[in-house]
Amino acid sequence: MKLPSLNIQILIGAVVGIVAGLYFHGLGVENTMVTSSLYVSGLVGTLFIDLLKMVLIPLVFCSIAVGIANLRQHHQMHRVWKTTLIFFMFTMAIAITIGMAASLYFKPGAGMQIAMFADAMGQFKTQQLTLSEFSSQFLHGLFVNPFNALAEGNVLAVVIFALILGIALVMGGERYKNILSILQEGLEITMRIVGWVMLLAPFGIAALLIKLVATQDTAMLSSMAKFMAVVISTTLLHGVLILPLLLYLITGKTPLWFWRGAREALVTAFATSSSSATLPVTMRCTMQHLHVKPEIAGFVVPLGATVNMDGTALYEAAAALFIANLVGVELSFVQQLIVFFTAMIAAIGAPGIPSAGMVTMVMVLQSVGLPAEAIAILLPIDRLLDTLRTTVNVQGDMIGSLVVQKLVSNK
Repeated sequence: MKLPSLNIQILIGAVVGIVAGLYFHGLGVENTMVTSSLYVSGLVGTLFIDLLKMVLIPLVFCSIAVGIANLRQHHQMHRVWKTTLIFFMFTMAIAITIGMAASLYFKPGAGMQIAMFADAMGQFKTQQLTLSEFSSQFLHGLFVNPFNALAEGNVLAVVIFALILGIALVMGGERYKNILSILQEGLEITMRIVGWVMLLAPFGIAALLIKLVATQDTAMLSSMAKFMAVVISTTLLHGVLILPLLLYLITGKTPLWFWRGAREALVTAFATSSSSATLPVTMRCTMQHLHVKPEIAGFVVPLGATVNMDGTALYEAAAALFIANLVGVELSFVQQLIVFFTAMIAAIGAPGIPSAGMVTMVMVLQSVGLPAEAIAILLPIDRLLDTLRTTVNVQGDMIGSLVVQKLVSNK
């Protein structure tokens, strides 16, 4: 009997995970069967994410170095650089504007009693970072020992080193053709390993969703329903309407065509809440299903996974306004502009791991004098919202590669 396609298997795994998670949630986490099931789900889900992380660094390193070298050979590197960064900044600005506009209009958090979160805020410890300290720390993390970056899985530092190496390969020309050939073969063999890992995707995604759904705190969810509704609706607006509309206007490709080719990566992003862990799958979908040239995808997608965070930027701006309402602070127009630009900087600096936005959220809050401890209020719901914003982050990377390919080829 012929098995369904991998896309169908992943969708089935996602549905099974959500249904099973809801069932276990109804039984209660104290139930022995539920405890055992969650333990097994944790093992399977962790194994799947670990396998993706295993191939992440070699994939990023090889794809960007090879992509830069190939782009230069085709006299396109300068245009791709400019087009990619402009598109990423443009879509992030749209996302932040949508999130802030909705928060200002609906005012989630206004009228709520902050005392109800006193325990959570009292137990939460956070590192205080000013904007200058964050900027210094962020820049310091870009240029590090490449061997340390590779060993520690520092994706952004690996991206920077791969960019520099790719440029060096271009400048060296024929002298370094053997090194370029080795990197190209390394990219090909890494993509083959990604194909093997994806055979486990239906099981890994089902396990991750079982644990996520079964362990949610419904009491906290209900008390913050308005804020969650604002974030979810605006994130969906950006992901379902804005990004596909830009894709259609620029490339002529329909949303259905895109989602059919991208759903493997989108479902994986939803389940893992990690754009970095999803990167191998994103690369596979972008090149094999969406037919983006390897030299374009090899540059745009890994770079996007580290600096293009539409969902994260939208969430951080909306959350800052939510906390301002919660503590009874009315932000001036200048303070709102500060939130706008700080959220963009923080999203660029956020690592592509689950709930990474919580790390940089502190900087956004402090930029306008809001209490950093209030981040504890968001922790119980962050993991749930992270699934959606990570999906939009990954979607933006794939749409960005299609847009860049179209705009560059038209020049």
